[in-house]
Amino acid sequence: MRVTRLHGDRLRSAVEALADLLVDTVAGGASVGFLAPLDRDGAVAWWAERAAAAADGRLAVWAAYDGDRVVGTVGLALPDKPNSRHRAELVKLMVHRDARGRGLGRRLLAVAEEAAAADGITLLHLDTETGSPAEHLYRGAGWTRAGVIPDYAAAPDGVLRPTTLYYKRLVDAEG
Repeated sequence: MRVTRLHGDRLRSAVEALADLLVDTVAGGASVGFLAPLDRDGAVAWWAERAAAAADGRLAVWAAYDGDRVVGTVGLALPDKPNSRHRAELVKLMVHRDARGRGLGRRLLAVAEEAAAADGITLLHLDTETGSPAEHLYRGAGWTRAGVIPDYAAAPDGVLRPTTLYYKRLVDAEG
């Protein structure tokens, strides 16, 4: 499998494949901001909106390909405020259900972390559904649990669930 960064035009050309991944992720029960069932047109529209953010540098997106098929993605949302340019939010780490169990989630996470560090980002943060398999991934990759917010977001089935906040320093305090 290869992992590629999708800049503006590349992201626009991958919207259909990324939408298929998003629909599969939501159908599999992952809490990534959408309710089930997620229709494909809605997923296409959501990804199409991300292309502008990727083109102007507010969002970095990587896709994992198995042949020509997108089987995973991860993003970094980059703040535009002067006091927060040292940090980014890890967003939408997704792996297709039939590509799981092969280390792809960890690989995508590492790609995002390495790119962030190369760009001078020293702090990453994220939220994930409390009790989800993703928590194991983040803890295993050295992320620190910061706390839990109850009733944070509706899971794909519509039930309100807590979220756990995590962060990871990419450099030590000495810099």
